Amino acid sequence: MNNKKSIRIYKSDSFDDIDDTIVAVPILMECDKDEDFSEGVEKVGDTLPILPLRNMVLFPGVAMPVIAGRSKSMRLIRNAVLKKMMIGVCCQTDSTVDEPGFDDLYHVGVIAEIMRVLEMPDGTTTVIIQGKKRFSLKSLTETEPFLVGKIEQLEETRSKKTDREFEALASTIKDLTIKMLSSTMDPPRDLIFSIRNNQNILYLINFSSCNVITDAAIKQELLSINDLKDRAYRLLFILNREYQLLELKASIQMKTHEDINKQQKEYFLQQQIKAIQKELGGDNINDIEVAELRGKAKKKKWTKEVGEVFEKEITKLERLNPQSPDYSMQVQYVQTIVNLPWGEYSKDNFNLKRAERILNRDHYGMDKIKERIIEHLAVLKLKKDLRSPIICLYGPPGVGKTSLGKSIAEALNRKYVRISLGGLHDEAEIRGHRRTYIGAMAGRIIENIKKTGTSNPVFVLDEIDKVGNDFKGDPASALLEALDPEQNERFHDNYLDIDYDLSKVMFIATANNLNTISQPLLDRMELIEVSGYISEEKMQIALRHLIPKQMDFHGIQKEKIGFDKQAVRLIIDSYTRESGVRELEKKIAKVMRKIARRIASDEKAPSVITTEYIREYLGAEEYTPDKYQGNQYAGVVTGLAWTSAGGEILFVETSLSKSKSPKLTITGNLGDVMKESAVIALEYVRSHADAFGIDESMFESRNVHIHVPEGAIPKDGPSAGITMATSLVSAFTKRKVCKNLAMTGEITLRGKALPVGGIKEKILAAKRAGIKYIILSEENKKDINEIKAEYLKGLTFRYVSDIADVISYALLKETAKE
Repeated sequence: MNNKKSIRIYKSDSFDDIDDTIVAVPILMECDKDEDFSEGVEKVGDTLPILPLRNMVLFPGVAMPVIAGRSKSMRLIRNAVLKKMMIGVCCQTDSTVDEPGFDDLYHVGVIAEIMRVLEMPDGTTTVIIQGKKRFSLKSLTETEPFLVGKIEQLEETRSKKTDREFEALASTIKDLTIKMLSSTMDPPRDLIFSIRNNQNILYLINFSSCNVITDAAIKQELLSINDLKDRAYRLLFILNREYQLLELKASIQMKTHEDINKQQKEYFLQQQIKAIQKELGGDNINDIEVAELRGKAKKKKWTKEVGEVFEKEITKLERLNPQSPDYSMQVQYVQTIVNLPWGEYSKDNFNLKRAERILNRDHYGMDKIKERIIEHLAVLKLKKDLRSPIICLYGPPGVGKTSLGKSIAEALNRKYVRISLGGLHDEAEIRGHRRTYIGAMAGRIIENIKKTGTSNPVFVLDEIDKVGNDFKGDPASALLEALDPEQNERFHDNYLDIDYDLSKVMFIATANNLNTISQPLLDRMELIEVSGYISEEKMQIALRHLIPKQMDFHGIQKEKIGFDKQAVRLIIDSYTRESGVRELEKKIAKVMRKIARRIASDEKAPSVITTEYIREYLGAEEYTPDKYQGNQYAGVVTGLAWTSAGGEILFVETSLSKSKSPKLTITGNLGDVMKESAVIALEYVRSHADAFGIDESMFESRNVHIHVPEGAIPKDGPSAGITMATSLVSAFTKRKVCKNLAMTGEITLRGKALPVGGIKEKILAAKRAGIKYIILSEENKKDINEIKAEYLKGLTFRYVSDIADVISYALLKETAKE
């Protein structure tokens, strides 16, 4: 065996006190295909001189140079060369130990032959050694003049020559070894050629393990594997991992290099564009944009703090390359600051009569809200500087809550803006996104303030009761700051990141149901109820607003068509059932379409729309108005109910039947609260049977069935309590109920009559049904006093405090026939 001709040795930066370490170009040995490199090891006994190496692991068949510096190592080499004997080579576990013992060495080493000793020009000695066979170090028998150890030779387990898998494995290792050497260094061509043509699989595996792997611990792990095929698989895994790491490093370096080149190219091109524009007498696009923004900024009435932020951001914009992705984001932010109406307010019109005239022109009724706006305008006229109120208008759909905002804005001579909060889930929609996010923008409040151009618009927050919340945050909580008069002068938008004064903005929120609004938010708003309209109000709204509006919308001249009042009343009573006028407007629009078709077809159109035309255009009547049904039956009492469409009357019916096991049955699609009212009413009547003249034995022999008609409609609430109690007493005593009487109120086990809500709507429903007498709780008297006298005309009220009063008013001495 002969050494490869060229050996290139690279030393470390310093070899002071560091020996037995070398970095070298691999020495490739010429060998036969089936050679196992164990020639001469049979002469080796069970003891052998041990040469410790630092950070180097020798493999059988592999030759490598070693720089010897320690005195013991020099003595061992001289003795081995003199006696022409083989030595044992073991790697140290810790390279910093100068006098290694048994525990400082790996216990699997390689029997080696000293092939050449070279005296180097710098005075060091380089020894070229070749591995022969692996051994296991059992112990150290001598430490002077050099280390001598007791060994046991280890046999290699080799695969059969016919193992095709092993051949493929070796071929893969060969290819990967060449790639690794080519990636980490510039190997000579003859070295690559020799590796590619070497057919000895044992040598190839050991050569790669020794020269391609850099970690001594991993090399030692490979040397310790007895089965050559297992060693090959482990080697392939390590080579693949190392090669992928090399490719990743190369890719990172390439990308970095490309980015630097791209930036340099863009810089030079930008400089050339500037030079060309300068020669043409023009200015840079960036300079023009910055100049425009600075020009707008000079006209702004912002505070010193805002001016400092603007100057900081515009300076940052000047430094940015217009081709940079951050440039457009920075421009958008600076434009947002500049376009906001800092300190700009529209001048309020303090003419109270004009404001009242506008409000009355656009909306019929709504006296409370109109009065509140006039009061605010009056105080503002006197004080000149007043924080705007936060008003919440709540009531059923279609009563004009949203449209009222426009009229208020016109009355105050302010800009109008509206945002719909229905279905809003993201807090960022209110507060804005932080600028770190791609596509960030200001929240809806700041964006709409920017659109109006003033800092004191009338700002309608529509459907505030329908705000949702999920993992993106709670928008209702974000509204707390905006709607708090004590905080909103320093409203903080996440995108703007500058406090903005909202104290002069008049916020008007609208809602259908207060129960879904959080209590902290309710506390910050002034609640004003906008209740439903009665038929008379709907009549006026239709004649004054809806009909003229739809005529204009459908291109019909007002002089040609007129509406009979009875026709309008028919639409209200028989074709709509609502608190507001939204459905009424749709029905009027349908009538207008029929008339427009006749006019467009040159057919004769009626000059006055009567009830006959309404039935022709709208078809059969959709609703039958609730009517009082008389008092000929015992146990049937008329109650009053509130719905989202307004008030209604309902009938509570009680029937008794003989039974050996009496029970209470409740039907009519009633909710839990209404069922509880029925149970309480029965218990009260039973416990006071003597007072009402009822035979107690009837409770032991009669089934009681309470029913509320229209079972398809869900019903709930406590307001039918006194009605049920009256119905039960009437059924047990057979006494007639007073004619044209209705009632509403909650009942307790002590027989107290408690107040309920929705009084106005209930009274209007009673009046429509022909009711003349109404029984209410004493505490509801205050609600009656707030209702206009014209709505109460023709009604007589009886105020009660307990069920005994109710029975004395409601039941006659006369007995019913059925």
